[in-house]
Amino acid sequence: MMKEPKYTNDLINESSPYLLQHAHNPVNWQAWNDASLDLAKENNKLLLISVGYSACHWCHVMEHESFEDEEVAKVMNSNYICIKVDREERPDIDQVYMNAVQVMTGMGGWPMNVVALPDGRPVWGGTYFRKEQWKNALQQIAHLYKTQPEKLEEYASKLESGLKQIQIIQPSSQEEDFQKDFFNPLLEKWNRSFDLQNGGNKGAPKFMMPNNYEFLIRYAFQNSDKKLMDHCLHTLNKISWGGVFDPVEGGFSRYSVDEKWHVPHFEKMLYDNAQLVQLYSKAYKITKNEWFREVVERTLDFIHSEMTDPSGAFYSALDADSEDEKGNKEEGAYYVWTKEELKSILPEDFELFSDFYNINNYGKWEANKYVLIRTKTLNEISTQFGISEEELNKKRETWHNKLRAARKKRKKPGLDDKSLTSWNAMMITGYTEAYKTFQQKKHIEAAKKNAEFILNEQSQENGMLLHTYKNGKSTINGYLEDYAFTIEAFLNLYETTFEAEFLERCVKLTEIVFEDFEDSESGLFFFTSKKDRELVTKTIEISDNVIPASNSVMAKNLFKLGKLIGKPEYVRKSKDMLQTLREKIPEHPQYHSNWLELMLNFTHPFYEIAVTGKNYSDITYDFQSEFLPNTIIAATDSPSDLSLLRDRFVKDKKLIYVCEDGSCQLPLSSKTEAIQQISQV
Repeated sequence: MMKEPKYTNDLINESSPYLLQHAHNPVNWQAWNDASLDLAKENNKLLLISVGYSACHWCHVMEHESFEDEEVAKVMNSNYICIKVDREERPDIDQVYMNAVQVMTGMGGWPMNVVALPDGRPVWGGTYFRKEQWKNALQQIAHLYKTQPEKLEEYASKLESGLKQIQIIQPSSQEEDFQKDFFNPLLEKWNRSFDLQNGGNKGAPKFMMPNNYEFLIRYAFQNSDKKLMDHCLHTLNKISWGGVFDPVEGGFSRYSVDEKWHVPHFEKMLYDNAQLVQLYSKAYKITKNEWFREVVERTLDFIHSEMTDPSGAFYSALDADSEDEKGNKEEGAYYVWTKEELKSILPEDFELFSDFYNINNYGKWEANKYVLIRTKTLNEISTQFGISEEELNKKRETWHNKLRAARKKRKKPGLDDKSLTSWNAMMITGYTEAYKTFQQKKHIEAAKKNAEFILNEQSQENGMLLHTYKNGKSTINGYLEDYAFTIEAFLNLYETTFEAEFLERCVKLTEIVFEDFEDSESGLFFFTSKKDRELVTKTIEISDNVIPASNSVMAKNLFKLGKLIGKPEYVRKSKDMLQTLREKIPEHPQYHSNWLELMLNFTHPFYEIAVTGKNYSDITYDFQSEFLPNTIIAATDSPSDLSLLRDRFVKDKKLIYVCEDGSCQLPLSSKTEAIQQISQV
């Protein structure tokens, strides 16, 4: 019989797995809502806002050390209205207070803890705190608020002013066209940070940053830059050979704590895997490297088996921590191996396995535990051991099957089973790119099933999106990221299936974005809808990080949608948004790579391809399986009113039109001839 919890707070009524983890803390946690915010004002009490997420290792550590401690809870409860926030559920709150913490401390991360005045204006904050440090700080701030509240009020006003200043983005007054030479100094600067030995950028920790390589690979391809392309492909090999990729069950962890991609921070996030599936699929188109195919297929097998709900929705994350054989929670316990375990599981092949995956000093992590990492190609290993690559691949499959069976006896990491519209849409894009590359029907079926989930569960009657789904309940108005990534996903679904409904949805969602999110001053889009309760500041997200900025995704959407439906004003808006960011890009090109990819559409030739006729899919697949990043494609087997297809259908003929800015060359019937008309430079 389970022991009744000693404490239960208001979080017990929430659906977020992260909030529910804190429902039995002695802290009187409340969720972020009108009632808790109003309570702080009514009682003139400081707000203590603590932000984290379910897969966050240091969030768990701070909970155990401080939030489960009765003495600490007493300090928190008596002086503060304590609010717990899931950063994935409320990215708007996370962004506002993360900006404040970065201004106050020069750094950020999770858990993020902020003290704010009753009206929500921040006055103090940081990330992880040890128990005594945390308790002392809270007592000092509470004392200051009781004895000299005017000091906190003065500081809050200055900080608020500074935070609002940061958010001011002036539209560009320049009207000049973008030029190819804009890229040269940026890439020279970026090149100096490349880690030519290990791939990626120098230093540690190392994040995969897929949108960096989406841009760099496209730039290298379109400009025949072999040196840059070699670095990108070397990086993709090193990432997928390292411990950040799980060769046993598939899927990528969030980042590497070291410079050689060896030891991951073991949490697995949906958004990383969605973007990396897309990236490795595109890399396969260029290289036809079978390893890249394997990476994509293993990752999608992982998504299907571990991260997919029967409804077609995708879950958010797997925890970094799991129980070891003694029942203690440890980071990576589910994933790592001792040499003794491996010898007992793979007695006959241990020598070969240990050479392949470096069960040696290079592959050792800590406490005699190993994280599997490759340093040699299949050809190098097969030559060394005198076996064929085919035999080596069979052995690898046997190893992985045995290790998977051994893992089944272990306690799995915790699953964050909420579904976020934005991350689900990113996974749709991953699946559609994999389908276009490998033509596996199951991939497009998974993408379409998830699109049905978004349309049926996350779309309201007025067409507006919701952000979060859990236990059959959809909650929280959609943010710009939900709209931007869903429009991107539906554009990709249209370019894969040519079902007009997806394009119609894109148009409706784009209209909502203009109505509810547009900032008339900057010409960009706010992260939160104008219909939502305002926070301390209104955020405009422009920096591409591990997830591209919602504004850069939206700008790319407007370009593609404008070309497809014949709305030049959308293309113009896309260009204006890019102009506004133009001066910010050179300082940190890595954090504007999605903007830079959009810029390639304006500096290099861009083509619209129209395919008409019965069985058009015979032709469209040939285009889809090629790496043609400077194209969009529309197709039909009947007369169509779509701008790109209008008056181009001829009965009993299969025709291909290659167009530039709406002006088309004479129709062709051969894909080879059409591709010859498409210039990359």
